[in-house]
Amino acid sequence: MKTLLYVIVSLCFALQISYAQTRSELEKERQQIKQQILQINNNLNQNRSRKQSVLDKVQTLNQRIISAEALVRVNNREANILSREIDANAQAIDKLRNELKKLKKEYSLMVVDAYKSKSSQNRIMFLLSSDNFLQAYKRLQYMKQFAAHREQQGIEIQKQTLELQQLNEELFKQRKDKEKLLAQNRQTLEKLQKDKAAEKELIASIRQKEGRYKKELERKQDKINEIDQLIQKLIREAIAAENKKLGSSSDSRFKMTPEATVLGNKFEDNKGKLPWPVVSGFVSRPFGTRQHAIVKTVKTKSDGVRIDTDPRAKARAVFDGEVSEIQKVPNSYKIVMIRHGQYLSVYRNVDQLQVEVGDQVKTNQSIGTIGQDPADGSTTLGFYIFKNNTPQNPAEWVYKM
Repeated sequence: MKTLLYVIVSLCFALQISYAQTRSELEKERQQIKQQILQINNNLNQNRSRKQSVLDKVQTLNQRIISAEALVRVNNREANILSREIDANAQAIDKLRNELKKLKKEYSLMVVDAYKSKSSQNRIMFLLSSDNFLQAYKRLQYMKQFAAHREQQGIEIQKQTLELQQLNEELFKQRKDKEKLLAQNRQTLEKLQKDKAAEKELIASIRQKEGRYKKELERKQDKINEIDQLIQKLIREAIAAENKKLGSSSDSRFKMTPEATVLGNKFEDNKGKLPWPVVSGFVSRPFGTRQHAIVKTVKTKSDGVRIDTDPRAKARAVFDGEVSEIQKVPNSYKIVMIRHGQYLSVYRNVDQLQVEVGDQVKTNQSIGTIGQDPADGSTTLGFYIFKNNTPQNPAEWVYKM
């Protein structure tokens, strides 16, 4: 029975450790989402006093809705884990209580027996009444074992009483944590409903003047295309210049040295695990070609992602590499390209540079301050990843982008 109980309690604690690890991961994810929501709120507050397109407003609001829904999902997942922990602990407590009850009953019987035979005369008579020496020896050993067993039972009762108290305390804490999570979810859902109503109102105003907003989107897309084409041109030139040193005329693929091959392989091994190129921020324009969420007649396209972040935030290298190109963009800030073997990470809209061409950089090293748009005050980093001259989706490379 004791062995079975020990196994049950051990399994419960093992489950708690497993759940705790999962809850730790969820807590990290929750803090990341909360940071994104804080960033979005800061952007919305800052842009109230500046000129901001209705399209940008509704896009930012939509990002907050998406983040809030993600927060609700994370909270629900943790609440489910807590429910399983609570059930497991409740079962363990029931088992401990039943076993403790049996232990106390056995112990009380032993105490009564010990009391009845407590006099030394009774013990001596018990020994002297033996038929032979061997029987007397066995009776003596039994008396010692009985005393030791009674003492061990007392220790076991104390131990299991302490375990029961600890489980009860943990159960109380888990229930409080779950109540707190559910309260947070109620607050988040209330704000979510308000955001959805505000978004619906903005979308209605956009659709009343859809032709005007279509032209605005097309102008923005033209600017994005110009920048993407410039980056493609810079990459081809960088490949051609590097290959010329190695006797190749290709401008589409790097001719690889053994060192570059090793670095490129390491970069590939970190796919999905690269750090964000900013300390905090959120993706306000994703990679690729897609239909605009509101003006359905317009398609948006980007070779990289746009990350909105804090004013004066720093751009950071996502992996070890060499600064291969720095280029000024007309009417904007600089583009910094870092080579990682056959891969390139590109950072657009960087000011006050902290690196130069040829510098060796390390993961998370600051490369400069992210520029602020003078028109609307937004602080935005354009971030790209290329394999040779082929654009990659940064969301597939950066951890939880």
